[in-house]
Amino acid sequence: MARGKRKSGKDFVAEEIQSRLGPDVCTILRLSGPLKEQYAKEHGLDFQRLLDASAYKETYRQDMIRWGEEKRGADPGFFCRIVVEGAAQPVWVVSDTRRLSDVEWFRDVYGDVVQTVRVVATEETRKRRNWVFVVGVDDTESECGLDQGVAFDWVITNDGDELSLDSQLETLLQAVRGRL
Repeated sequence: MARGKRKSGKDFVAEEIQSRLGPDVCTILRLSGPLKEQYAKEHGLDFQRLLDASAYKETYRQDMIRWGEEKRGADPGFFCRIVVEGAAQPVWVVSDTRRLSDVEWFRDVYGDVVQTVRVVATEETRKRRNWVFVVGVDDTESECGLDQGVAFDWVITNDGDELSLDSQLETLLQAVRGRL
């Protein structure tokens, strides 16, 4: 399971892990997909436009966060169960875990095979990647829910140093391959 703040490069890291392991071995699962799809259905919105980094998505982000919290409050595993349905590869990278309840659900259901990965980048690096702090988004549980209370198995620093990132990923991948 991978987690990082907006513009930390967590999606890049997830894609790099999948690329190096191969799509037959590794799949990327995104909890936000089922959330956005269900939200779009219930609110008559364009699901595809909620998936991209557009002003359209930003218009609905805060309400989508509120709505998702309500769903999770009623059933903490709601989105987790949907995303793992049909995943056949032995390695899953859940690239957007955002809450302690997500991590707890995966650990409760899958036990010791779960490895948590935190992708970090400095605020300066994130700003270079066009991140701007948004009140009501970057200070909510959806962005800060794993800042405390989780002992991550791996922390990957992604500040633009390709050699350092490559070395960190290779160490992680060696450990993953050793578990296959």
